[in-house]
Amino acid sequence: MSERTLIVEHDQAGIRLDVFLAKHVEECVSRSAARRMIDDGAVTVNEQQVSAHHKIHQGDQVYIRFSPPAEEKPLVPEKISLDILYEDADILVINKPVGMLVHPVRGQNSGTLVNALLYHCSRLSVSNEDDRPGIVHRLDRETSGVMIAAKTDQAHVHLARQFEKHKVTKKYIALVKGSVELDEGHIDVPIGKHAVHFDKKAVCYDPEQGRSASTFYKVIRRFEKTATMVALFPKTGRTHQLRVHMKHIGHPILGDEKYGNAQNFPRLALHAQSIRFRHPVKYYFLEFSVPLPEEILRAEDVLAERLGR
Repeated sequence: MSERTLIVEHDQAGIRLDVFLAKHVEECVSRSAARRMIDDGAVTVNEQQVSAHHKIHQGDQVYIRFSPPAEEKPLVPEKISLDILYEDADILVINKPVGMLVHPVRGQNSGTLVNALLYHCSRLSVSNEDDRPGIVHRLDRETSGVMIAAKTDQAHVHLARQFEKHKVTKKYIALVKGSVELDEGHIDVPIGKHAVHFDKKAVCYDPEQGRSASTFYKVIRRFEKTATMVALFPKTGRTHQLRVHMKHIGHPILGDEKYGNAQNFPRLALHAQSIRFRHPVKYYFLEFSVPLPEEILRAEDVLAERLGR
């Protein structure tokens, strides 16, 4: 284990922390490696935990704790079945199954959507981090549903811009604990790092730590006091946004081991049902929708039976 403290100079100010590390710390061979170090709590700025996107300032003290380097295995194409909803020369639209990681993480370099895409496609965009070719946005491992991948850098840039400007319309279906009071509503609270757990997010009002997050919801069906089925419409795309927001209003998503109770449903009861966006090259609008997964459909019947309906 070794340590190092760097002082941010004038010409280094104003850039993201992960970019700073990738450029100025030889042990950080890529932005993805830098992000992993930040997420693992091995990097602080002025003795404070910050996120990878935090912009540094002149005079900041960046402390880095180095662990023995782990051998990074190269990405390997794998013959994994994909439920492809649409494909052309620029993009793919996929119905991701529950349990599949979108991209490799520390300790798992295979069995991900990226591995499957590398096998299926002759090329993928490389505008992203080294271990995330083609990935424009992501779904949590336990979230199923529709998502987009980019084959070319041009497509990737245009899609990323749509996400950044909130031009992509996404609809999720979730089963949440308890009876949601209002038929529809808007959750507008910022999200940042959890104060204790590095793998979790939390509502955070600190302007340096929290990022704006906005979610609209609408009740689809109520199961008395047991659960509520809701449609969720995120206007921003923060990590774990829907899970944190629903917990914040007192209705965590069923089956959520991080923010609720993993025992009250066999999986995270969250499904990305539809997405609407403009084609990144041809510019016409596309919209895709996928059915609810069988386990969520079965849950409706189970809950209805318990309530005597």
